Amino acid sequence: MGFFIQDAMAQGAAAPAQDPWVTMLLMFIILLVIYFMIMRPQQKRQKEHKAMMAALAVGDEVSTAGGMLGKVTSIKDDFLHVEIASGVEVVVQRHTISAVMPKGTIKNA
Repeated sequence: MGFFIQDAMAQGAAAPAQDPWVTMLLMFIILLVIYFMIMRPQQKRQKEHKAMMAALAVGDEVSTAGGMLGKVTSIKDDFLHVEIASGVEVVVQRHTISAVMPKGTIKNA
């Protein structure tokens, strides 16, 4: 029965060693790819969101992270009063505003 399974023989020669500079270059290239594909776009989105938060004004129509649409009625330091229906006003934190909508969006919704 020994002819069905071949015996495994250990090889005497070791795998060839790679140059350490090649390994470091590959790691550097991987880090660059991670930076340009993940980190940089995220930083750009954060910068745009921060600029949008700074430009908020009374009368802007906004969408919250929870999906509510409303019109900003007053702005405090970290909180906004948003009118979501006639006579219904909610207080939301400034950072939960996900987008400033074009004027007239709420009337069409």
